[in-house]
Amino acid sequence: MSTGTAPSVRVTAGMAPSVWRQPAQVWAVAFACVVAFMGIGLVDPILPAIAESLEATPVETELLFTSYLVVTGLAMLVTSWVSSRIGAKKTLLIGLGLILVFALLCALSGSVDAVIGFRAGWGLGNALFISTALATIVGAASGGSATAIVLYEAALGLGIAIGPLLGGILGEMSWRGPFFGVVVLMAIALVAVSVLLRTDDPNRTPIPLSAPIRALRQPALATLAIAAVFYNIGFFVLLAFSPFPLGFGAMGIGLTFFGWGVGLAVASVWVAPVLLRRMKRTTAMLAVLPLLTLDLLAAAVFVNNAPALVICIIVGGLLLGLMNTILTESVMEATDLPRAVASSAYSAVRFLGGAAAPPIAAALWHWFNAAIPFVFAAASVLIAAATILIRRRTLARIDVAEADAAEVATAVVVGDAV
Repeated sequence: MSTGTAPSVRVTAGMAPSVWRQPAQVWAVAFACVVAFMGIGLVDPILPAIAESLEATPVETELLFTSYLVVTGLAMLVTSWVSSRIGAKKTLLIGLGLILVFALLCALSGSVDAVIGFRAGWGLGNALFISTALATIVGAASGGSATAIVLYEAALGLGIAIGPLLGGILGEMSWRGPFFGVVVLMAIALVAVSVLLRTDDPNRTPIPLSAPIRALRQPALATLAIAAVFYNIGFFVLLAFSPFPLGFGAMGIGLTFFGWGVGLAVASVWVAPVLLRRMKRTTAMLAVLPLLTLDLLAAAVFVNNAPALVICIIVGGLLLGLMNTILTESVMEATDLPRAVASSAYSAVRFLGGAAAPPIAAALWHWFNAAIPFVFAAASVLIAAATILIRRRTLARIDVAEADAAEVATAVVVGDAV
C-alpha cells in the first residue's frame, strides 16, 4: 500500500515547500483517494455483526473480501487499457460512480449473498479509480512528481487508518452504517472530481489489452508475483480473519485496526525508506518476511488472549507496510516494461492469494480451531520468503536499480492501494 517510490525520492519530496499548495483539482482527487482507501478496512469491524444479522457463516462472511479482491484483480488487467482510451477523468468518474452505487446496494441488502455480489461490483469501481488516481495527481500537481507522490501517500495512509475507525463508529449503530457512510463520502468526491478536474489530454497513447498478460513472461516479474500470492495470504488472514477471534464489538475492532492502519502507513512512508538506504531490496524482503512469519505464529499462540492478539495485529501492520513498499519498488524496477503494465500484471496475480485467504481461514477455524488459520498464514509467508531466496539471482536487477521519480509517479500502483 505504498506508491513504491525510491527512498531518495521520498526524502526530497518530504522537504518540498510547495507540497500543500495545490490546485483545487488535486485536492478533489486526493479526497476521493482517502475515501477509496477507507474501503480497505471499512468492512473489518462489522464482519461479526454481518454474520449475526444476516445469519451467515464465517466462511460466507469472509467471501465479502473474496468477491471484492477477485474482481479487483481481474479488472487490473484492463484498467490501463481502459484509461488509455477513454481518459483519466472518465475512468475516475466511472470508478467513483460504481463504488457509490454498489456501496448503496450493500447497505440496502437483505442477505449475505447479495452483499457478496455487490462487493464484487465495488471492487471493479475501486480498481478503475485507484489505477488512475496517482497518474492524475501527478499530471495536475504543482511541485513535480515527487510532490504528487507525497500527497498520494498521505491520502493512502489517512484512508487506511480512518477506514476501520469509521467502520467501528458507524458499525456500532448498524452493520449498514459504514456502507451508507461510504455512499455519502463518495457522492461528495464524485461531484468534486466532476467539477474541478480538467478535461483529459486527447494525445494519450493507447495500451494494448494483452500487455499485462505478456508481462508475466518476464522471469523477475513472475517471481515477484508468485511470492506476492503467498505473502498476500498472510496479509489478508491478518486483516480479514482476526476480527472473529478478537471477540470485540464493532468499536473495539475498529480501534484495533485503526492501530494496524497507522502502523502500516508509518512503516510504508517513513520506515521503509530508511531500511532501504541500508540494505538491498532482496535482503530487506528476506529480513521482513521471517519476522512477519514469527508475528503470525505469535498470533496463533495468543489467539485466545485478546490484548496479546491486538499487539500482534498492530506489529503485523508495521511489517506489512514495510513489505508493501519493498515489493512495489521491486516490481517497478524488475523489468524494462512500462511501470503501469508491470504493476497491473503483478497486482492481478497477487490478489489471487488475497481472495483465497479469508474463506480458507474461516474454514480452517471451523474444522480445527482459531490458531490454525494463523499457522496457515505463517506457512504461506514462509513460502514467499523461500521463493525470493531460491530465485534471488533472477531478481539481481532490483538490487542495483534505483527508482526514477517521474517513472514511478506515472505508474499504476493499484496493487498496493487496494
